[in-house]
Amino acid sequence: MITTSTVKHRPHDDSPDTDAAFERLARLPDGVERHALRDQVVQAWMPMAERIAGRYRGRGEALEDLTQVAALGLVKAVDRYDPDRGNAFESYAVPTIAGEIKRHFRDHMWVMHVPRRVQEARNRVRAAIKDLAAANTGRQPTVAEIAAYTRLTEEEVGSGLEALDSYAALSLDAELTHGDDGYSLADALGETDAGYDLVVDREAVKPALRRLPEREQTILYLRFFRGMTQSGIAEELGVSQMHVSRLISSCCASLRDQVMSDGA
Repeated sequence: MITTSTVKHRPHDDSPDTDAAFERLARLPDGVERHALRDQVVQAWMPMAERIAGRYRGRGEALEDLTQVAALGLVKAVDRYDPDRGNAFESYAVPTIAGEIKRHFRDHMWVMHVPRRVQEARNRVRAAIKDLAAANTGRQPTVAEIAAYTRLTEEEVGSGLEALDSYAALSLDAELTHGDDGYSLADALGETDAGYDLVVDREAVKPALRRLPEREQTILYLRFFRGMTQSGIAEELGVSQMHVSRLISSCCASLRDQVMSDGA
């Protein structure tokens, strides 16, 4: 039977008395009985894991997900704890669970790769800003004040401040103004200008155009730069519309082949 102890040296109400259970676990061989007792111990300590997970709420991850990560850390702590070393289970489990949660944030929550030393600087800078702002009645601390408080260099503080913006990304649907126009970040992003491709195509085709006979150059100019119809071009040049159509088709095919050949 596992019960919550009232012994004074246990610091929290969610610290159950599992000493005897751990001693039994150490003696039991792997099997159904051991697995059942292990599950009882994990369930008994889950309130502590949930309390530790609650410390990290509000940092961009759902509390339910943090609780699952904390439960994983608790299971690892139960499996690795050795009561013969004389340390209380809680003193071993708390850093194990907290480490599992921090590792989750480091491996899964950053939207871009940030070196671990910068992540650590970011965490120290973040905590310093909170503490110093509270001490200074809300005034945001300077870089020099943060450096003195954290014992980091001002350059390291700068890296930590930059990393504050690398932790989470802003949605493209996020509104940039507080009005009713619905202007979002996506609306501020540029688009590819198709005009650049047109300029490139025109420059690529110029040498091939110059190699065409004068009549063919005139026909293409009237059709694609003056916007004349094939019948209008035929009337102006004194030829049939069918002949103009064939010349345009053959010229375009020839230009395409030459441009592709020059590009290759």
